[in-house]
Amino acid sequence: MSTPALFAPIEPYASGMLPVGDGHEIYWESTGNPRGKPALYLHGGPGGGIGSGYRRWFDPERYLIVGFEQRGCGRSRPLVIPDAAALATNTTAHLIADIEVLREHLGIRSWLVDGVSWGTTLALAYAQAHPGRVDQLVLMSTTFTDSDAVEWITETVGRLFPVEWDAFRGAGGARPDQRLVDAYYDLLTDTDEQVRTRAVDSWMAWEDAHVSLGAKPAADEQDPVWRRVFATLVVHYWKHAAFLPPSALRDGLPALHHIPAVLIQGKLDVSGPAATAWELHKAWPGSRFVLIDDEGHGGPAMIEAMMRAIAAFSEQPEP
Repeated sequence: MSTPALFAPIEPYASGMLPVGDGHEIYWESTGNPRGKPALYLHGGPGGGIGSGYRRWFDPERYLIVGFEQRGCGRSRPLVIPDAAALATNTTAHLIADIEVLREHLGIRSWLVDGVSWGTTLALAYAQAHPGRVDQLVLMSTTFTDSDAVEWITETVGRLFPVEWDAFRGAGGARPDQRLVDAYYDLLTDTDEQVRTRAVDSWMAWEDAHVSLGAKPAADEQDPVWRRVFATLVVHYWKHAAFLPPSALRDGLPALHHIPAVLIQGKLDVSGPAATAWELHKAWPGSRFVLIDDEGHGGPAMIEAMMRAIAAFSEQPEP
C-alpha cells in the first residue's frame, strides 16, 4: 500500500525541558503555526517517545502542533533506568497532571488531542479528567489498557502465535499462580543486569510478534537504552492496568459525549482488537468509527484516515 501524502518535514520552532514535579522534567516541542489551532500528540508505548514523524500528520499552516515525551522516556529525565525508583512517580494520574502543566506553560486554552495505541488510553483518561480542555479527539488503535486487555495481549493472543508465545512464556519463568506480566515486571526490575537484559530481549520479541503479525521489524537495531525503557514502562503500566479502576474509561464516557471524536482501527489488529473502538463508538454519540480492512496495529491507510480527520477538524469553528 502506498504511503499517504504526508506534509513536508518540519522542525520545532520552540522546545524545552519542563519541570513537572517529583524530580521529573519532560521534553516538549511546538511545531507549525504559533497562531494555529492547538493540537496535542500523545505517543504510544508507554515509553515509545514522539520521534518526528507525527509532525507531518498536521497541516503546519493550520495547526500549532505540540508533542512531549512522557515521564521516564525519550529526552525526558530521569529515565526509568537505571533507577527503578522513578517508577513510583510514573502513573496515569502523573501523566495527566503533566499534560495540564504543559498546557498552562504554553498558554493554551484547549486543544485537539491525537493519540495512538497506549496514547489512546492516556487521551481518554485526560479528556475525562479535563473535558473542558479537549476540543476533539482523534484516536488510532484504541485500547483501554485494562486487566482484560493486558490478559489478552500477554496470555490469550498466544493462541495465534504459539511458537513465539511458548518462548515468551518460558523466558518469563512465571509461577503457576503468577501472571506473565507480573513475572516480567520482577525480571525487568531485578538488580542483576543480565537478568534485565534477557527479559528485555524476550519482551521485545513478543512485541514484534503480536504487533507485526510475524513480519519482523528491525527491533534488534534499536538503541538498547530505548528498548529497556520501552519494555520497563510497558510492563509497569500493564501490570497495574494503567493505574485506573477496572471500568474507569467506560464509566467516564458520558463526560465526553459532547466532544467530537474519530476512532480509527485496523481490522487485522490482534494487539488492540477492533471491538474496543467499536464499543466506544456505540456508546459515544459524537464519535465516528473508521475500520481499515487490511491493516493491523497501524499502517499507511490508517495514518491517511487519521490525517483526514485531523484536517476536517481544522476547518471547524472553535467551541
